[in-house]
Amino acid sequence: MELRKRILALDIGTKRIGVAISDVFWMGATPIKTISRKDDKTALGEIEKICREYNTNTILIGIPYNMDGTLGFQAKNCLNFIKPLRNNYEILEQDERLSSSQAEEILKQQGKKYTKNKGMVDVTAACVILTEYLDNNR
Repeated sequence: MELRKRILALDIGTKRIGVAISDVFWMGATPIKTISRKDDKTALGEIEKICREYNTNTILIGIPYNMDGTLGFQAKNCLNFIKPLRNNYEILEQDERLSSSQAEEILKQQGKKYTKNKGMVDVTAACVILTEYLDNNR
C-alpha cells in the first residue's frame, strides 16, 4: 500500500470548526477536535499548529453549496476564512451539502447524545467530508 501525505479536513462553521485527519494510507478519517471560531486569527493559528503536528500541508475544506449548486453565505464564509492559508498550504475543496445531517445520523446510530454538544456534530461532519473525499480519490 502506498503511503501518502495526511489530509486535514475542516468543517468550517460560523461558531466552530470541526477537524479530522486522514491516515497515511487514505483508508480512514479520525476526529481530532473542535476549534472555536471566536477569533479567526487564533483559529487559523490552531489549524497551522495541527498541520505541523501531523506533518501535512494539505487541507480539505467542506464547501456547503446551496442545493442548486450556487455559493451561498456560508460557502463564501468558508472560502474567505481559508484565504490566509492558501499561500502555504494545498487547499482542496469538497462539496459538503448535508454533511451535518449525515453526521447527526451517524451519532444517533451510535447512541450518542449530540443535541447539547454541537462540537461533536462538527467533528463528525469533518470525518464525513474527509471520508467522502478519500473514497473518491483513492
